[in-house]
Amino acid sequence: MKLEKVHLFSNKREILFFGFISLFILSYSLLIEYQHYKQLSRFDSAITDAKVLKQYIKTKNSKTYQVLKLKSDDGFTFYTTASKSFQDVTGKKLRLEIFPKELTFYKFLTQFYAFSYVLEIDENSSIKNKLNSYIDAAHDDKDIASIYKALYSAEGLEYELQRVFSSLGVSHLLAISGFHLGVLATVFYFIITPIYRFFQDRYFPYRNSKTDIFIPISIILFSYLLFLEAPPSLLRAFCMLIIAFLLYDRHIDVLSMQTLLITVIVILIFFPKLFFSIGFWLSVAGVFYIFLFLKEFEDMGKIKTFLLLPIFVYLTMLPYSVVIFGGFSIYHPLSIIWTTLFSIFYPLSILVHLIGFGDILVPLLQTLISLDSSNHKLQISYTYLYIHIILSFLALYKKLFFWVLIFYSLFVLSLSLLSLYPN
Repeated sequence: MKLEKVHLFSNKREILFFGFISLFILSYSLLIEYQHYKQLSRFDSAITDAKVLKQYIKTKNSKTYQVLKLKSDDGFTFYTTASKSFQDVTGKKLRLEIFPKELTFYKFLTQFYAFSYVLEIDENSSIKNKLNSYIDAAHDDKDIASIYKALYSAEGLEYELQRVFSSLGVSHLLAISGFHLGVLATVFYFIITPIYRFFQDRYFPYRNSKTDIFIPISIILFSYLLFLEAPPSLLRAFCMLIIAFLLYDRHIDVLSMQTLLITVIVILIFFPKLFFSIGFWLSVAGVFYIFLFLKEFEDMGKIKTFLLLPIFVYLTMLPYSVVIFGGFSIYHPLSIIWTTLFSIFYPLSILVHLIGFGDILVPLLQTLISLDSSNHKLQISYTYLYIHIILSFLALYKKLFFWVLIFYSLFVLSLSLLSLYPN
């Protein structure tokens, strides 16, 4: 007999209790962040150790300099500048004296600029830096090496490559997130399951295989999260994975808007800085539209769902992509296919690098990059996005608005395609 799945809350009292606990934890989390803020802004300057996340050259008012994006060991992210001749320190640890002038608590929670002096450069290579060095040595093409470093060690892409992949609609594939975590979890599941089944059949047939298999998978993924130094996109994906499994294991309906809302709240009360992360809300939006589709077509067959769900998610996420990032090309809609094929490419690329044939997939990436010739920068008002978001929430309550949402997304796609041919 199949157990019926239930919702997390059964009455208003449980909802109020959850809300009270959430507010308490959120207040405590913000208090900790505020203490860090006061410590940083206590004097005119502060000494901090930070890792360089990005380093790039910028020219403004006929002056050329370098911009560094850093993440402090204390958890805050900030920007600073250096001279044009400053050495490449991407991925390295720096000790700096920073001058956070007029720093507000809001800027501290988001990102801020601070003038700085570099006091010391840590030349010791971490395991992550050694991996990046291995990738650099395996590829003569700098762009290809940069792509693989983004895929394996969450290194940031240079602006030009970011622009290329934005116009092709595949930027989400280069930022390690829930999609990559899901692919890795699936691969590990198929590797671990036969081994586990062999021992289970002989020694412990009474054990819950799903729970036992999930534990080593979660440990592996958590180790990978620590290895990458917990980038926000991967952190939120891992939290969602753990929460979803705990709910599933207790036969609570995972594929529901209530569960998504609870998951978002839990993540934000422990990591309030993610509230200001565009990447976080885009990932939430992606899951929202998946659940919305499954809600409307819960009786649809698996094959139809497999074919139609990627199209629906692409269309409903398109307004976010073109309004926020602006990149678009005639090949942008093909990202539906490329996203599906990436589920094969990603684990395969890891395998070929492990066995020393990392260049075997390079022609595919070079072909993808070469499509950039049709890139076009869109200028679409945020009003279109606001309308899209309103329709998305209305679609939760009325099926009519669900279809209006689809047609509106098609309208934005048409608008984007027509902008390629202004004459």
